[in-house]
Amino acid sequence: MRTQVGIVGAGPAGLLLSHLLHLQGISSVILEARDRPYIENRIRAGVLEQGTVDILTETGLGERMQREGLHHRGTSLRFQGEIHEIDFVELTGRAVMVYAQHEVVKDLVAARLAAGGSIVFDAHVTGVDGLTGDRPTIHFEQGGQKQTLECDFIAGCDGFHGPCKEAIPAELLKGYDRVYPFGWLGILAEAPPSQDELIYANHDRGFALYSMRSPTITRHYVQVTPDEDLNQWSDARIWDELHQRLSVPGNDPIIEGPILQKSVTGMRSFVLEPMQYGRLFLAGDSAHIVPPTGAKGMNLAVADVRVLSQALERHYASGSNDMLERYSQICLRRVWRAQHFSWWMTSMLHRFGPENDFDRHRQMAELTSVVTSEAGQKYLAENYVGLPFET
Repeated sequence: MRTQVGIVGAGPAGLLLSHLLHLQGISSVILEARDRPYIENRIRAGVLEQGTVDILTETGLGERMQREGLHHRGTSLRFQGEIHEIDFVELTGRAVMVYAQHEVVKDLVAARLAAGGSIVFDAHVTGVDGLTGDRPTIHFEQGGQKQTLECDFIAGCDGFHGPCKEAIPAELLKGYDRVYPFGWLGILAEAPPSQDELIYANHDRGFALYSMRSPTITRHYVQVTPDEDLNQWSDARIWDELHQRLSVPGNDPIIEGPILQKSVTGMRSFVLEPMQYGRLFLAGDSAHIVPPTGAKGMNLAVADVRVLSQALERHYASGSNDMLERYSQICLRRVWRAQHFSWWMTSMLHRFGPENDFDRHRQMAELTSVVTSEAGQKYLAENYVGLPFET
């Protein structure tokens, strides 16, 4: 097989990159280890920055999102029994969209297949080579048959555990990692939203988040230990914990319903530098992971492939490689700012184990400083709705 850009991974990063390249007349082939039903039903993030919404809309992918997604003009912080509203639109003129990641994936897959795009499912990549030459190759297996894909460039959009970053010599890489001493127990419930906006709660019992996915499905999280045993969490216990952590006097935001799914997700911050080697370019979770508190994971992946698609367009249009050579530099400026914001939100809202009284009072003072200051609210709002893209 031969193409211009070989893409490993059919998550939002890989699929959107292929779509953007197609609009520029650049061919690509996506190799995905899983089958189509798996990637279209894998529950992940749900908050889209304004810039992500704009890209999807401007490139012909926004019709269903605009029809079914939930526009959110703000959020609220709850602590010490009080509600504090943060109005994104009033503070920044921008908003966010709640539209689940797997719905974005469905839209992207449909668009690529309708345009004749090539997505090879059940393709297990076993290695990449020739990265410093002009004909890098991806080796993969499908149906027990070994195959190769030759290309001009390779995009590693294969996630934290994918094989692409393993092809970069270890001595050239620097990883920055922080593992948090807690996780999120997340549920998907068949229940209508009872509030218009997301709720972030700092409670003596731990963090909680009220969210939603559609007019009939809600998504909630409670802070637990990273190795929490789900068998110890009955549906009744989960609802009870959510009520305790999210409710304030005179206001209970939770409507209960059948729990469709529950899982525990560990929390970490991770950055790999550089995000490129020869003709291999990493994007999304293969290069960086953020704790979900700041709602930045999928949005960073979109920002990465926006840069990469523009750099590849410049290469094929004029032969210039200046933007390709600066890919890591450009992307990492945004990545580190998103890392800081995600760490800040996480550290401000979670209990970090055996804290002393000073730590707890300091955390309450920080939250108070944010909600009582227009500058503090604006900093949170500007980062949450998404920083402007570099031109």
